[in-house]
Amino acid sequence: MGARTDEFDLGSLRLAPGEGRRLSLEVSLAPLVLGSETYRADPARVPVSLEVSRMLGGGYALRLSFEAALSGACMRCLKPASPRLAVSAREVDRPGHGEELESPYVNDETLDLAAWARDAFVLTAPLKVLCREDCAGLCPVCAVDLNEAPAGHHHERRADPRWAKLRELKLK
Repeated sequence: MGARTDEFDLGSLRLAPGEGRRLSLEVSLAPLVLGSETYRADPARVPVSLEVSRMLGGGYALRLSFEAALSGACMRCLKPASPRLAVSAREVDRPGHGEELESPYVNDETLDLAAWARDAFVLTAPLKVLCREDCAGLCPVCAVDLNEAPAGHHHERRADPRWAKLRELKLK
């Protein structure tokens, strides 16, 4: 395992322009709230690979990669779900060369690794967290788990009583 850090001092690497280094670190990922559900990264402290390169004109090119599971309730059947996510993100921080080249995660050569990892994790997360791709979910009438229900599970549709008077209407 690498060093535990949520912030990293890029200046401590003492990289010459054009030089780079790959580091193995650990970072904490804060829980995510998607809809009304809270999801957690598994493991909570994630081993990450951080590649740091000093650019020739000053600044840094950064690459972050890690894998973690997103653990919580399936959005269809409410059973435990933990899809595994492979996260890869890149950032460039080149102060003085326009806002588009300044990373929001770097401040005076201090990299906010926890914020960057969390944002990258959120961007990689699926729109719907499912226990499996073909999860059928819950029956909207009786709430039985359709993954475990007999094939052809259905209910007779009752007519809406608010429209009952229309059945008495005779059209010529």
